[in-house]
Amino acid sequence: MRRTVRDAHLAGLHPTLARIYQGRQINSAQQLDYSLNRLLPPASLTGVDAATELLEQALDADAHVLFIGDFDADGATACAVGVLGLRRMGANNVGYLVPNRFEYGYGLSPEIVGVAASQQPDVLITVDNGIASIDGVSVAQELGMSVLITDHHLPGAQLPTADVIVNPNLPGDAFPSKALAGVGVIFYVLMALRARLRALGWFSHRGIKEPNLAELLDLVAVGTVADLVPLDYNNRVLVAQGLARINAGRCRPGIKAILDTAKRTHLGLTARDLGFVVGPRLNAAGRLEDMSRGIACLLADDVDQAREIANKLDKLNQERREIESAMQQQAHEIVNQLHLNGVLPMGICLYNDTWHQGIVGLVASRVRERTGRPAVVFAPDGNGVLKGSARSIDGLHIRDLLDGIATQHPDLLQKFGGHAMAAGLTLERNTLDMFRHAFEQAVADVLGKEFMPEALLSDGSLNDDDLGIEFAELLRVSGPWGQQFPEPTFDDQFEVIEQRTVGYRHLKLRVRRSEGKKILNAIAFGYFDNHSALPATASLHLAYRLDVNEYQGRRAPQLIIENIESC
Repeated sequence: MRRTVRDAHLAGLHPTLARIYQGRQINSAQQLDYSLNRLLPPASLTGVDAATELLEQALDADAHVLFIGDFDADGATACAVGVLGLRRMGANNVGYLVPNRFEYGYGLSPEIVGVAASQQPDVLITVDNGIASIDGVSVAQELGMSVLITDHHLPGAQLPTADVIVNPNLPGDAFPSKALAGVGVIFYVLMALRARLRALGWFSHRGIKEPNLAELLDLVAVGTVADLVPLDYNNRVLVAQGLARINAGRCRPGIKAILDTAKRTHLGLTARDLGFVVGPRLNAAGRLEDMSRGIACLLADDVDQAREIANKLDKLNQERREIESAMQQQAHEIVNQLHLNGVLPMGICLYNDTWHQGIVGLVASRVRERTGRPAVVFAPDGNGVLKGSARSIDGLHIRDLLDGIATQHPDLLQKFGGHAMAAGLTLERNTLDMFRHAFEQAVADVLGKEFMPEALLSDGSLNDDDLGIEFAELLRVSGPWGQQFPEPTFDDQFEVIEQRTVGYRHLKLRVRRSEGKKILNAIAFGYFDNHSALPATASLHLAYRLDVNEYQGRRAPQLIIENIESC
């Protein structure tokens, strides 16, 4: 399906790029201005003034502040941003603690508060979690700790009794962007705190150099992209500014070290690289071991220390890939069997008692991509409880759907939380069939009988002139592209000149537009995950992205194939 383009005028732009922007409701050059002064001010965030007052008092009293993070890349970068930001404002006693996924689960639980209490903190600050931590907050306050929650996940009917909550998705919050990631929320709190301290003369009185918070935007960009939050205008400013710092070599040693282990240069890095190179290596620590390792990498000031930790993260990521590959194949076989039985439901719920709970989110994403349907994938935790991860499609709010299931079946879900496109949940093993039925029915009720899987949207055709290195380079620098501001995808009919298998899983082609002369390289990554043989036809209709392939110092255009249909 091709995107609808409205009449608009973007003077001075390449005409095809102008068409692409119009398809994303960009109709003026002002909407492409990603200067820092274009960021929304923090004043309208509910609770931000109270948060800065609490933090000012903590700084003044030299209080012990402890950040409680999350075990994904958003939580890791948010934790690093918080620790670095407060230290640069004069805090002397700042630390962090991340719940181990396999011991404590998600969020500020009573158990993790007990672990935190051994460090005797005065203030707990949650990042990328806390909005559902009713019991944990109460326990922390009973132990004499102040609690500041910074989160972006959707709240439930009951809010924790924290001293302060900052979350753009609180009911009645006036902040115009609801798409901030967890790292974006704590960054905004730091911006507001710096303004408060500046007005009080804090920095001059104490002889502290006022921090340049833009130096933290490389971390903000990584967390924002990795968490797959919508790249609305405000988030695009944050990501564009962070990428600019990385591309200029002004990034944290840990990010540079992660790129080095992946054999990637910081030059010309895009948002896609943050999502597919940096993010997965950070996430591997939280998925398989302990995210404290990932945070330590981001906080490291010593290049050698950062490189040592990054190498460990890279090995964990390789292990994650192997586990994921086996799980993906098993999930694919289950879905294929559902197809063969003619009973593929609108909502797909999968479980295998050998699956790894740290990988289920990746499998759910792939199942959603393959089927065009919302998916929930479960793994056992060893105590008769299943840990699940859900991924949704446009038009179905997965956290609200789970809330509806919990209302209809009060004893079914032990815990759940998330946002529109992703959520986590736990339930008892013996209730899986009941949940599967409830999930399938709830999805069917929302989507209706006329449901059709999501169509792949195209930005149209490219001519031979556009299928060159110049336009490919232009597309790379015209983002940041990402969630709900998608990287351009095109479609055309091609003649197949040559085809072969690469690395067992990938299909490599040399093709030529049916109406053109230029011969291009093209690759379909993971083609043989879903197909057993090469396409037998000499003519194919391809949906593709135009990218730059760099090999031995040579740069050439390459088509990244998203979909193949025989002509």
